[in-house]
This record gives sequence, structure tokens and C-alpha cells, in this order.
Amino acid sequence: MKIQKILNYKDHRPWKLPDEKWKFYQEWNNAIFFHFKVDLEELKKHVPKELEIDLFQGESWVSVVAFTMEKIRPKNIPAFSPISNFHEINIRTYVKKNNKTGVYFLSIEGGTKLSCKIAKYISDLPYRYSLIERSSKYYSSINLKFKDELCFEFEIGKQIEQKSELDNWLTERYALFQETDNYINEYEIHHLPWLVNDVEVKSLKCFYPRFKNLLNNKPDKMQYSKGVKVVAWGKNRIKK
Repeated sequence: MKIQKILNYKDHRPWKLPDEKWKFYQEWNNAIFFHFKVDLEELKKHVPKELEIDLFQGESWVSVVAFTMEKIRPKNIPAFSPISNFHEINIRTYVKKNNKTGVYFLSIEGGTKLSCKIAKYISDLPYRYSLIERSSKYYSSINLKFKDELCFEFEIGKQIEQKSELDNWLTERYALFQETDNYINEYEIHHLPWLVNDVEVKSLKCFYPRFKNLLNNKPDKMQYSKGVKVVAWGKNRIKK
């Protein structure tokens, strides 16, 4: 799909597209979502005070999203697969800032060392390298430094014809907020609505010691998506 066609499809967005020109293109493919209801007071320990935690019917959520990043590139520069394509896991929660609802990353893992270094340098996002392997029915990640492990077997189910209000709340996010020492960085993104499927997870080990009071092996909701094609803008720095 051509990028202009993606940009022209925008009625689903909660606010208008940025006026500036976009800067990056990327694809988030074959994504598996594990969604956990979490204790709000515990979650506050992991989120900067400058961000308001977004709630769904009074409940706070954290999601573990395992997917494959592909074709990531700056505008007008072709993708280079050894750097542009890698497996990724992000652990995210849902926040608000400046009347925009978005996500905040507690952690991001990438399966290629150089890709992680470049992505962290350009974006200020908390990328770190983990050993990640996947197949059509299996996903495995191990981080020896942090003692983290995510491993699961899955079968893709039927596409969900009518997404629920919660489905949309968890997936349709068009802003990202991340902190640095002196700023909250805001990133705008755009893509077509996520198409999601049911997924049967036959085994799951989700072990993140840093987030032991947030995550366990029993997600409250799980989804699969073939993925989305994403257009992204540069960071807007908001002074703390």
C-alpha cells in the first residue's frame, strides 16, 4: 500500500494528522498482544509523574506486544534489511498528555544489536538487545542481563469482525510519550485501524523480574494481528 493512501485514510483518528511532514516509515508485523489488568498504584511507580495514566472503565492496563519490525527507514531513504528488520517486544501502558491518549513504554527489546543501538540513538526510546527467535507458531526471547524471558506457543484464530470498545482502546493509539532526563518526548504516528484475530496460546512464560508486580502468566486478554504499516513523525520535546 502506498504511503499516501495510508495518510488519506484518517477518519478513525481521534485528532487530525500533524501539519509537519512525516519522517519515518515502518511495519509492525505478525503481532501477538498480551494484555494485563494491573494495580494502579503499582503502575504509578513505573510512569513519570508528568503523564496521566489512562484508564478503561476505571482499570489500568499493561500490554506485552511481540512482533516483527520490518522496513523501518527514514523518509526518502530505502530500507536496509540487516538493520531495518528485527524482532521486537515492547511492554507498554496507556497514558494521556496534552489532551492526547497514547502509550508509554516500560521496556523495548530488539533482536539485533546494531538495530537497537541505532533506534535508541535516534528516538531516545528504551531499546535493549535480547536474543529473540520466532517461527509461525513460536516466539522466544531471553535477556541475560535483566534475567527476562518471554516464551510462548500459539495458534492464530479467526479474525474478529467487530472489535469491542476495549479492543479499540488497547490498539488504536496514535501518540507515544517517553521521558528523558529533562523532557517528555511526544511522537505522533499514523496507520490504518488494526485488524485483530483471536489467538490460542498453548504455553506461556512471561518472566520480567522488574515488573513482577505487574505481569504474570495469566493475561486478561490476548490478540493477534497480521500487522500495520506505520508513518511516524519526529519527536516533540516537552520540558519537564
